[in-house]
This record gives sequence, C-alpha cells and structure tokens, in this order.
Amino acid sequence: MNAQVEKALEEIRARFSPEEFVVEPDEQGGARVRFGPVALGPSFVQETTWLAGHLPPQIPYADVYPIFVRGDLARKDGAVLTAPVTPNHTFMGQLSVQVSRRSNGRDPTVETPALKFAKVLAWLNSQ
Repeated sequence: MNAQVEKALEEIRARFSPEEFVVEPDEQGGARVRFGPVALGPSFVQETTWLAGHLPPQIPYADVYPIFVRGDLARKDGAVLTAPVTPNHTFMGQLSVQVSRRSNGRDPTVETPALKFAKVLAWLNSQ
C-alpha cells in the first residue's frame, strides 16, 4: 500500500474506532477495507452494519466508490431495497449490499475516505 492509502486507513480507524478492521492490499498500492460495527438508523431491521470499500492507489484524488454494507440489510417497513441501494453483491468474500453514492465534483483536500464513509452512512440512515 502506498503512504496515502495507509494514511486514509489510519483516518478511518480514528474516526470510527471499529471493533473489526480488515484490510486487504491490492496489487497497485491501494487496499480494500471492511470495518464495523457502525450504527444503523431506525429504518432498518438491523441495528448495526459493517462498511467496506476499495481505496484506490490514487487517494486522495480518487473517490471511494461504491461502498458496501452487510448483505442481509432489510428495511423495517418491508420495502425492497432499490437503486442506489442494491442487494446481491459480494465484496471481500462477504455477501453485500452496494450503496452507490458517487461524489461528483469532490474536493480531494476535504473529502477523505473516512469522510466519504461517514457521508454514505449518514445518507443511508436518512432513508
């Protein structure tokens, strides 16, 4: 992993203080990360989830996209998950739900991977 990806991983760990923190370096200097648990909002059957994504080696200039959460995510109201939240994916060997929230026009000096994970979690919890 390159130094910028390592720095991003440290920021994620500091922001979320997860019990579980799994990192898989990729072959280009980036890494895949899965961490949690983090709290889910009242719309979901589950109280917590893990978050995961690929940190490309071009961090801080590349977006972390998409983000993945637990594969059994379900809404309390029984509504089916629909785009941009789609089930039946696999990430880091885990059944996952993909949350597609691209950050167009992002400022790489402000939006770190830790902030991106926080923004996606806040968006998901507002649904």
